[in-house]
Parts: sequence; structure tokens; C-alpha cells
Amino acid sequence: MSAEASSLLLDRAAEALVRARHVVALTGAGMSVESGIPPFRGPGGLWTKHGEPPMNGYQRFLADPARAWRERLAPSGPMRELWETLRTAQPNPGHRALVELEALGIVRCLITQNVDNLHRAAGSRALAEIHGNYTLIRCIECVRRFPGDAISLAELPPRCPSCHGILKSDTVSFGEPIPPDVLAQCFEETEGCDCMLVAGTSATVYPAAQFPLEVRQRGGQLIEVNLYESELTGYCSVSVRGSSATLLPALVARVKQLRAA
Repeated sequence: MSAEASSLLLDRAAEALVRARHVVALTGAGMSVESGIPPFRGPGGLWTKHGEPPMNGYQRFLADPARAWRERLAPSGPMRELWETLRTAQPNPGHRALVELEALGIVRCLITQNVDNLHRAAGSRALAEIHGNYTLIRCIECVRRFPGDAISLAELPPRCPSCHGILKSDTVSFGEPIPPDVLAQCFEETEGCDCMLVAGTSATVYPAAQFPLEVRQRGGQLIEVNLYESELTGYCSVSVRGSSATLLPALVARVKQLRAA
């Protein structure tokens, strides 16, 4: 995509954002990759190198929570590589651009499939982390979440201070239902959304993949910012090829210009 074509598309995207009543952003692994976090699948992906993890991770956790916690505290293979990378990763300009759009009153909610905590670290507040957050611990009974350093791990598995339920990492395991509170938030925000900004995701993993399709089916607009075409591209009003770390700040600048005009 030429620079001129990209510029025109960003102008159209900014106009759509400014006109919209309720904008929701949806982000995925592409944004994490631009902060140095490897993807799970594809070239250089953790699972490509190490093989996919068991698809019954949650059932294995329920069968022996203490063992699952010991494995989490002493990770090996792809998980060790991932945790080490997550601890040093920093938000990139794309994350900060979404914070600016929230501060401008444009983005009302940000739904992310990423567990890396980078949207929180950048300053996003209206945030739905549909696959959880690796820095948090969640009760599987009452769904209350706690900072990782707020829970004693002297006894495994740790127990919830509120209901005494078993605690696990907030990250959603294979075979684990999406926590009902965050799923309800996503559906509520999507229902009111008339323009969704999709950045750094191919939008193929459900249930997140259904949110932009629901917006489009109701006549809302979709804006895509991604390095590659995706299954969503054909449904988008505007689809811009390129890095979200570069394009999202440029989009914010255009929004500000329109607001000032």
C-alpha cells in the first residue's frame, strides 16, 4: 500500500471515528508482537517452535490445582520463554494512541485478546481483557481478581480471601470458559457499538471474532489496521495495511485535526 493511499484511508477512518456515537476497539496479538512479544502461531511463534500445549489445560488444572500452580511457578519450554518476555515488554506507540483516543472520548471501550498487561500499563481504563491478564490472579468461583503480589503462595493452590474458592492465573486456559463478567461486558459494549476499530488481529478466534461481525450486521462501520489482509477485511469500511504502532498515532493526529477544525 502506497503512502498516499494509506494517508487517504486514515483520513476516512478519522472521519468515521469522529462521526460515530460509540466506538469500541478490538486488539490482538499483532500489537503485542510490535512490543517484542512473540506470537503463539505462525513464523517465530512459540507453538510453532515448541508444539501446541494440551487443549484440556483447564481440565488438567481442575484435576490437580496444586500441580498446575507448581508448573506455573517454575515454567519450562514455551511458557518460560513467554513469561520472561512479558516481564520486560513495554507498551508501544499503538497502545498509547488507543489511550489518547479514550481520553478524547472517541474510544468508549477496548476489548483485547492479549494477556500481556500492556494496555493497562499504557493507561487504558475502559478495558475488557477477554483472555485475562497474566499479572492477575482470579477466583474460579466468585471471579474476583487480585494482583499477583497480593496473594500468598505459601500453600498451593491459593484460596480466595472472599469466598475460599480456588485461585488460578487470570489468563484463560484451553478448555476454560471466558469469565462471565468480562464476556457480558464485551457483549454489552458491542451491542451499543456503531463503529469498531480493529487493530493487530486477524479476528478469527471466537468469541472475539464475532464482535466486529455483529457490528457490521447491524449496519455499523469497521475500521481495520493490520499488517495483512484478514478474513475481516472484506467487511470493513476502511482497511489500512501497516504497523499499528505507526498507523494508530497517525490516526489520532487526524482525529485531533478534525476535532480542532
